[in-house]
Amino acid sequence: MVTVGILGASGYTGAELLRICAQHPDFQVVYATGDSQSGTLAASLYPSLAAAYPNLVFEEYHPDRVDGLDVVFLGLPHEASLEIAPDLVGRVGCVVDLSAAFRLKDASLYPQWYGFTHSQPGLLADAVYGLPELYRDDLVGARLIATPGCYVTAATLALAPLIRQEFIESTGIVVDAASGVSGAGRALKHTSHFSTVDEDFTAYGLVDHRHTPEIEQNIGGQVIFTPHLAPMNRGILATCYARPTGRVSTESLLAALGRFYEREPFIVVRPASPSTKATLGTNAVHLTARFDDRTGWVIVIAAIDNLCKGASGGAVQAANVALGLAETAGLSTVGVYP
Repeated sequence: MVTVGILGASGYTGAELLRICAQHPDFQVVYATGDSQSGTLAASLYPSLAAAYPNLVFEEYHPDRVDGLDVVFLGLPHEASLEIAPDLVGRVGCVVDLSAAFRLKDASLYPQWYGFTHSQPGLLADAVYGLPELYRDDLVGARLIATPGCYVTAATLALAPLIRQEFIESTGIVVDAASGVSGAGRALKHTSHFSTVDEDFTAYGLVDHRHTPEIEQNIGGQVIFTPHLAPMNRGILATCYARPTGRVSTESLLAALGRFYEREPFIVVRPASPSTKATLGTNAVHLTARFDDRTGWVIVIAAIDNLCKGASGGAVQAANVALGLAETAGLSTVGVYP
């Protein structure tokens, strides 16, 4: 049995980790923190967890409680992960960070995009980026994993295969993506109030959203990234536009995506346009592509569940690889519908 700790288990990504761990054949959650909810029964905050965790109580963080655990997931703010991770690496088998603290390989980018100076450049260099579809070999035996951002996961998996196979240019790319409200986290704020979000659709983070350099790092190119907030609980739909390098067609683009992801258990490539509801509760990524003869643009669309493949599911998938477990363990490809 793989012993699991979740720091920050009372947030949305923490609750999703608990849900996934409950259906994982090898994971046993033995420690779950939630400092703002310390002493609270997990089933009281999230009744959906009651059957699997009837007696689990969120605790405060104490370093000695993690000693010897096989894997510890960090569902914490960026700077909190940056502070805690150095104490955990080497004390536990594998640390999987869901924040952005170890995603960007260039430490000098953090002040501009995240507002803090990175204090652990050595650990940053050692961290493995947790996207198995592109970095599977690097993840084997990893001690510190940086889980990708949710928007980044969708955009990267849509664009990287076509860039690597030289079907599209790596500059002048436009990524328009919409996310459900859960992407903003559980903390109450005006922009995520029901009366603010309901019947509304808005763009935010114009030209300076912090996921921009992470997308560019992954694809080795330049993007204009515009995120949008959609009036739904979960999901991301990323619509990406790029210029072809030569003659392409819708058929050749779909074939290129299909070849690249032929053996990937969570990637679905279809002619049909993806929908977020089709991925609800799953670790699946639904992709399609088109070539517009009239304008000469390539369009690639990806749909994911932002809390699963875009966060907690992707983190478990990467942990499975690092720990030598079945990569699909605990993760679903079948969505909840309707």
